Amino acid sequence: MTEKARIEGVYLSTTLDLEKLFSPAFSAHAQTIRLRRPEEIEDPSVISFALCWNPAPQAFAPYPNLKLASSIAAGVDSIINCPSLPPEAYVTRVRDESQGDLMAGFAAWHVIWHHRNMRHHIVHEAKHEWSRQWTRAFLPPGRCTVGVLGYGIMGRAIARAVTAMGFPVVAAVRNEPDTPPPPGVRFEAGEGAIERVAAAAHILINVLPLTPATRGILNAEFFEKMPHGASLIQLGRGEHMIEADFAAALDSGRIASASLDVFAVEPLPPEHPFWADERIFITPHQASDSSSELMAEQVMRAASAIAAGKAPETAVDKAKGY
Repeated sequence: MTEKARIEGVYLSTTLDLEKLFSPAFSAHAQTIRLRRPEEIEDPSVISFALCWNPAPQAFAPYPNLKLASSIAAGVDSIINCPSLPPEAYVTRVRDESQGDLMAGFAAWHVIWHHRNMRHHIVHEAKHEWSRQWTRAFLPPGRCTVGVLGYGIMGRAIARAVTAMGFPVVAAVRNEPDTPPPPGVRFEAGEGAIERVAAAAHILINVLPLTPATRGILNAEFFEKMPHGASLIQLGRGEHMIEADFAAALDSGRIASASLDVFAVEPLPPEHPFWADERIFITPHQASDSSSELMAEQVMRAASAIAAGKAPETAVDKAKGY
């Protein structure tokens, strides 16, 4: 394929240098696609696809023939909600089973962190103090229910990892699956499923996609349904949580501890009060990353599909948000 025949794309992000991060991964596909920065595009009409993460509100406007906006990860909310996204353009996300395994390992580590109050050991290690905790102070794993909100690739992988450690899982699903749940997993389906999971979960893990229905779902009413002294592991999207309601739930004891990987404003500002709260474990939106090479392969396939007039296999339902 000649250079002139390559499928032309553009990097679009307000928060990441996508070229610096991903151009090495795309070098393997240089005969098929070419990605450039917006300032390098002489003729915007040749651009048919974009690689995106948090695009600016008018990022897509200069490109009249754009047919595809590809996310660098599983999240697509910033793309779907971008006002300049052409209505007819496909939006794709990365689909990566190994990313689910990474997420599962991260979630399982935090389940143990909260279940066994591992911060106790960090505090006493720093003081050079031999301070044991009696295991009878904790619920046995078999009586400590872990709730999972979101049961796609990520949620299923998390459920496998957590049940393997002896914790029962209750998972919220949109519709009751045709097949029975795996051993150790119970489903809550239909209207009110998320709230019923909240009421049952001693440790709650959120990996929901961000949609109009889930925005702000982790709010005061939701937290009131959780068992007193529960723990929250928030791995979904920052916009899922009303921070003031979460802070109030912490102060009331409704939530005893939390792990937060995502925030409404990222990076989390240095002056944010969550940094100084010892009940909160903060990580910088890094629970799970896809392989750059796999992402580039999927973007190349999606761009080739739209060039051939076909729908990409990794396209999302923009109305649903995933």
